[in-house]
Amino acid sequence: MEHVGGDGRLFFRGLQNRSHEKMKLRKRKSTLYVSPRNGSERGGDLLGENTYLVLFTVALRICNCFLVQTSFVPDEYWQSLEVAHHMVFNYGYLTWEWTERLRGYTYPLIFASMYKILHLLGKDSVQLLIWIPRLAQALLSAIADIRLYSLMKQLENQQMARWVFFCQLCSWFTWYCCTRTLTNTMETVLTIIALFYYPLEGSKSMNSVKYSSLVALAFIIRPTAVIPWIPLVFRHFWQEQKKLDLILYQFLPIGFVTLSLSLIIDRIFFGQWTLVQYNFLKFNVLQNMGTFYGSNPWHWYFSQGFPAVLGTHLPFFIHGCFLAPKRYRILLVTVLWTLLLYSILSHKEFRFIYPVLPFCMVFCGYSLNHIKTWKTPVLSFLFLSNILLALYTGLVHQRGTLDVMTHIQELCYNNPNTSAASVFIMMPCHSTPYYSHVHYPLPMRFLQCPPDLTGKSQYLDEADTFYLNPLNWLYKEFHNDSTLPTHLIIFSILEEEISAFLISNSYERTAVFFHTHLPEGRTGSHIYVYERKLKRKLNRS
Repeated sequence: MEHVGGDGRLFFRGLQNRSHEKMKLRKRKSTLYVSPRNGSERGGDLLGENTYLVLFTVALRICNCFLVQTSFVPDEYWQSLEVAHHMVFNYGYLTWEWTERLRGYTYPLIFASMYKILHLLGKDSVQLLIWIPRLAQALLSAIADIRLYSLMKQLENQQMARWVFFCQLCSWFTWYCCTRTLTNTMETVLTIIALFYYPLEGSKSMNSVKYSSLVALAFIIRPTAVIPWIPLVFRHFWQEQKKLDLILYQFLPIGFVTLSLSLIIDRIFFGQWTLVQYNFLKFNVLQNMGTFYGSNPWHWYFSQGFPAVLGTHLPFFIHGCFLAPKRYRILLVTVLWTLLLYSILSHKEFRFIYPVLPFCMVFCGYSLNHIKTWKTPVLSFLFLSNILLALYTGLVHQRGTLDVMTHIQELCYNNPNTSAASVFIMMPCHSTPYYSHVHYPLPMRFLQCPPDLTGKSQYLDEADTFYLNPLNWLYKEFHNDSTLPTHLIIFSILEEEISAFLISNSYERTAVFFHTHLPEGRTGSHIYVYERKLKRKLNRS
């Protein structure tokens, strides 16, 4: 009995000791881990991530915004800011896409709302009209960056998420595009955020309603945004057990609501019911009319476009494709599918494949995570090669077309004879922004280039006709001195060819702006501003 009682006392002591240890461990866990995290979640987290990380990303994208002072493609102005300016201030110019109803007003309406608020507050200065939309786009891009980081932390771990985040932030093409007011930029932002809610294996934030709503919104803004989502949505549908419910209670209602919203917005501004998404796809995909603005061989995306967009990330992307787990095959399939489908279309541009660039950063992150030797030199190479290219393309390459608009602003606001001034931009059409970067009803004109929508075999637009014989065109167009503009803006490559016209009409070069180190075709290395000196001509006579 005593032996049994002794064993019993030992047994109960052991239980008490273990209970005491558990209590101490529980207390330590609560003190060291639970409390700081909970406190952070209550008051310190933004977008579900560390506040400092979010603020750093936002600050970086704001710096990114101000360090991009060059032009990329005309659409960043003519399909967004110019339309918004016309909507709010009732003057400006709408390109042929709007008269033919190929574009929707949903995206410009975002910037028009900003312009209207500034106008009501009496703060609609030209600088705010230029920078507020770009800062808004920078903020949205920062949110997308954070969502990509959060997704990778859910799917893998914090270390992997950091490598993917690093690749995303130092990508030169992302830096170059993510603060521009392009529909492609908004398409990319919505794609990343939608991917955060997409039902990937291991994701803790999956939400079919949210991701499909974001995809629908991206489709309304740019119909080709649906291309990368075709394999992703098909995979979701294939794996979903309640397929009918997915279609009837999620996809169809969301599609109906977003499409109805688009129809109502376009009905208000076009004045008639218009399905712009159909018109856009019909023109660019079914009729392949985009070739009017240039065509490339079928392999262009694989041989030039994709390698250029990835830059020095390319070897890491290829390496990561072999390392990534099978559950990421859907992302690789999406990238390849997008490249193949866009390769079918004759008209190709770098920006068209921008939405799948973040997908590639996942594989680049895997590559960096598995590199054990020479890691510091590798990271230094990747960072420096991208940042140098980002700074060059953002601050140097093709900056003249924006600098010359600043000169026109000064002409409007600092010139006492503004009422008599007029400007003719004799460059390839849409080379510069327009009234969104002047914000003054100054008479301006540019060489137009609408495509042939009538089926003429020998069709030439105004710009093509001009460049066939610029001197002859000018003498025919301005046979009367009273119609001559006070200011001409040309690329340096055109100066010698029209010098006789400039001299005979008393034009003098008053400003020169650097544009690019890589002039080609009708684009020169510099932009010249010529002003007509009427007083001197009168004195001579």
